[in-house]
Amino acid sequence: MVVGGGHAGIEAAHAAARLGARVALTLPNPDKIGLMPCNPAIGGPGKSQLVFEVHALGGVMGRLADATAIHARTLNASKGPAVQSLRVQNERDDYAAAARALVEATPGIEIVRGEIAELLVTATGNAPQLRGVRLTDGRVLRAPSVVLCTGTFLAGVVWYGKQQRPAGRQGEAPARHLSRSLRATGHALLRFKTGTPPRIRADSVDFGVLEVVPADDPPGSFSGSPGPRATSSPTWLTHTTPETHALIQANLAHSAMYGGEIEGRGPRYCPSIEDKVVRFADKERHLLFVEPDGAGTSEVYLQGFSSSMPPALQDEMIRTLPGFERAVIQRYAYAVEYDALDPTQLDTTLMSKRLPGLFSAGQINGTSGYEEAAAQGLVAGVNAARFAAGQRPVSVRRDEGYIGVLLDDLVRWGIDEPYRMLTSRNEYRLLHRQDNADERLLPLGHAWGLRDDAALRALRRSEAAVAAELERLRRTRIDGVPADRVLCRPGMHYAALLERLGPPTPPLSPEEARKVEILTKYAAYIERSRRELQARAAYETLDLTRTDFRRVGSLSAEGLEVLLRERPATLGAAGRLRGVRDSDLTALLVHCRRRSGDTPLAASSA
Repeated sequence: MVVGGGHAGIEAAHAAARLGARVALTLPNPDKIGLMPCNPAIGGPGKSQLVFEVHALGGVMGRLADATAIHARTLNASKGPAVQSLRVQNERDDYAAAARALVEATPGIEIVRGEIAELLVTATGNAPQLRGVRLTDGRVLRAPSVVLCTGTFLAGVVWYGKQQRPAGRQGEAPARHLSRSLRATGHALLRFKTGTPPRIRADSVDFGVLEVVPADDPPGSFSGSPGPRATSSPTWLTHTTPETHALIQANLAHSAMYGGEIEGRGPRYCPSIEDKVVRFADKERHLLFVEPDGAGTSEVYLQGFSSSMPPALQDEMIRTLPGFERAVIQRYAYAVEYDALDPTQLDTTLMSKRLPGLFSAGQINGTSGYEEAAAQGLVAGVNAARFAAGQRPVSVRRDEGYIGVLLDDLVRWGIDEPYRMLTSRNEYRLLHRQDNADERLLPLGHAWGLRDDAALRALRRSEAAVAAELERLRRTRIDGVPADRVLCRPGMHYAALLERLGPPTPPLSPEEARKVEILTKYAAYIERSRRELQARAAYETLDLTRTDFRRVGSLSAEGLEVLLRERPATLGAAGRLRGVRDSDLTALLVHCRRRSGDTPLAASSA
């Protein structure tokens, strides 16, 4: 059973059904499947890498984003490939329609309308066993595994200034009972908040004074197939003014956040406009992105202007922005406060340590963003299907991709605010680029049963073509210099090199040509990253299961307490525990080497 039809729920239901499970996708209103309640956009720094990886494993977010794209653009294009990130603006309503059509067309998924009242649990010996759920109308649905993808709906409350009402998001009732059932089954909950900007009537905006941001032409895509309208709309830029800041500063007492009404922690990396004005008081203005909800939409989304101010104040604030002097708000900004599971209660399969068979994905795990939700949904859906079938669980390791980093960060470190993926969180980001997601993870998706043989064969052919071209560049000389060295010269690109060298036979696809250029230009950096990864791997899997941590000399008091509580199985797992220091890792490494009779490694190795 999958509870919730957002981005996590879609991936969980689709993945489980692809693996042969019969799936009940349960939610109060099927019309809300695939809804994009915040910005209708997919991708961005750290997030596009997740989408490429979801697609490589066999997920659907990339296909849906490409099919409904109205603006596609690569961010950080002037920087290195480790941080280059595709971002796609989508037709909001079309995305939801395409998502629902995909769910309805997937064999094995049955949509069930209803709200979950409680988890049904029985005791087998000393261990609890999940049996299914009871709906608020009294129906009982039996299932050996349940994936909770409830978003911001757990005990949700929305705020407009000092006014609040129970809701999971604007116009939708919250999940009223599930928090109680989770606590009753031994789960600890956190209280978080997030927000959304106002939507402005497009015909009330003076686009002539805004800075235009055109789409890339040709456009990029997540799935290799750009949508037919991926260049059909620009986006625009505006900014706050001193008048905006003065108005906000004078009225902070009316903000739900600054007035003290909201207790939940908000996302540090996606702050409200009130947060920005207070925290960055030295800034005279903040950049804002004006983005359409569709190619022919009646409203635009003002990214960077989320707020919990009262509606009347929002009207005044908006009209201090260039181009918005006569703007009319069609839907007001609001904040939403909600319950979330402490993710340290999960393992990296996203199954609860408290209740076998219970999985969770998305904002219920304390993350923010569509892309983070989709990545978790795919992993949870695969493992829920495998659990129901009595098969061993699977996951993605930290050294395999951004999804592994996401899972590891959540489970090992925990969170004290909504978690957002950033490229800076990934120490292997040069190896985990968006352009090589297929090479890294498509074989894993094939092993899980989500990618077919044809996809794997196509990948192998592409890898062979790229390898052959790299070898050709190494062997061929231009004016006595190896062609790969020529390509590394400043300002030289692969397309220009081919004018002197001639194309390979057969010619490479644009994606393959890009890989050749990246692998050539960044070869030294990639090799150094690979060596660092191999060096870490030497101790990453060092077994700690038989280690008596009390006998390890030089451990910090906090480190010893954490190690005794968490009992990490490997040195790598120990290193990702909050409170375990680098010096603690060195002490553990020395202890293990002495125990095995080996020469201790230098402290710098740890």
